[in-house]
Parts: sequence; C-alpha cells; structure tokens
Amino acid sequence: MPIGRLVSRARILTQGRLRSYDLAAVLVQGKSGIEIGGPSNVFHDWFRPLPIYSRVGALDNCDFSQSTVWAEHRAVFNFKKGKAPGQVYFCEGSDLGAVPPSRYDFLLSSHNLEHFANPIKALKEWQRVVRPDGHFIIVLPHYAKTFDKRRKPTVVSHMLEDFANNTQEDDLSHVEEVFQAHRLNPGQMPDDDLRALLMDNFSHRMIHHHCFDETNSRELLEAAGMKVLALETAFPFHIFLIAEQSKARDSR
Repeated sequence: MPIGRLVSRARILTQGRLRSYDLAAVLVQGKSGIEIGGPSNVFHDWFRPLPIYSRVGALDNCDFSQSTVWAEHRAVFNFKKGKAPGQVYFCEGSDLGAVPPSRYDFLLSSHNLEHFANPIKALKEWQRVVRPDGHFIIVLPHYAKTFDKRRKPTVVSHMLEDFANNTQEDDLSHVEEVFQAHRLNPGQMPDDDLRALLMDNFSHRMIHHHCFDETNSRELLEAAGMKVLALETAFPFHIFLIAEQSKARDSR
C-alpha cells in the first residue's frame, strides 16, 4: 500500500470523535429517526468521527432505488448489528410522500445532499417528516478536499433559484461544469465516456450538483429554515452539521 494511503488511514483512525459527539448522542438517544441514503461509515462505531448508530432507538431509511452504484438495498434497513432493522422507502429523498408529517425525532444524511439537483426542496421535505422539536445531522463533502477541487462552492442564491423554479432531479444544468472540472483529474475515464456517464445521471445519481464548504453549507441550512447548532470538519473531507427545526416551525 502506498505511503500516502497508509498515512491517511492512520490519520482517520487517530483523529477521534467530533467535539459535538455528546450533543449528537443526546439528540438521537433511544429515539426514532430516518436516514436518507446510507448506512454511513461515519456513524458506525470504532474510530469513526460520529459513532451514533449504537445510540439510536430505531432507524428507517430512504433511497431513490433498490439498486444503486453504491449498494444493493433490501426492503429492511440493517444499519447496525444487534439493532432491529428499519423500514425502507424507495423514493426520491425530496419527495417522501409515503411518510406522514412529524413522523420522526431526527434525520440523518451523509454525503447525500450534494447529489440533489434541488437541495432546498429536499431540506424542506426533511423538515416536514421530522417533529417540530426534532433534529438533523447532515454530512457534506468539503469541495476543496475531493474531486470537486477545481470547482467553486455553490452560492446559496443559486440553490434558492432551483427551489423557486422547482428544479427536478433529472436536471443536467451542471454537466458541463462537472465535465470540465473532472476530466482533468488523474485516472479519469476518456472524455466521451465521462460525458456519457454525466448525461445519464438520473439513473445513477453520481453528479455532485453543488459544491460545499463551511460557509455555504451553514447558509444553505439556514436558508431552508433550520437553526445550525454545531458545524465541524473531519479528515479527510467531511463537513458535519447538527441542526434543529426553526423557531418559526416550533411556534406552529
């Protein structure tokens, strides 16, 4: 194994838990939640930055398809050995129509929101299915530390426009931007194959429609009506956000 990879693995193993772990653990302790995508490595035990799966009471799941690039999904969500499996909804994460309002105490999402063409629509739907006093733990990739490093963080006004225009998940507005940035990455596939892959995004959802850093990730959640309680980064490229429902929804 190359030295650089060994160093990276050692750093992952030794960085420890997030400072906000205690807060996150309390928010999910014995409670019922839903995860969009997953199961996610960052929430598992043993040398993970936010090992909270062992704390949750029950956890359902949503994925856009039973078969994805990342995994084959069953009708039940086995997120941790020894925990009862949860229900799986196969639907768009921005359209959880089968889930009644205020069904869950919390929602988890790791490296998922960047794949949505209309992230504010998704965040609004996530708020709908979480109770008025509920919470969100959202993990995003820091653009500068991933293959998106040649792109720029997406301005929140653009994502607000996507919401106002009801942009759908088959949107290909960012294909050229992604193509030009990624074609220069080491080991990238031939240009024609890369462009064909990007144009077929609706079937596999691999495109990062938007890019995030510490600033616009907070701004996005606030624009969607959430209150950010904690924001931390972790090696190699994670941005962790813990948020709660806005006061406006709390007062309804």
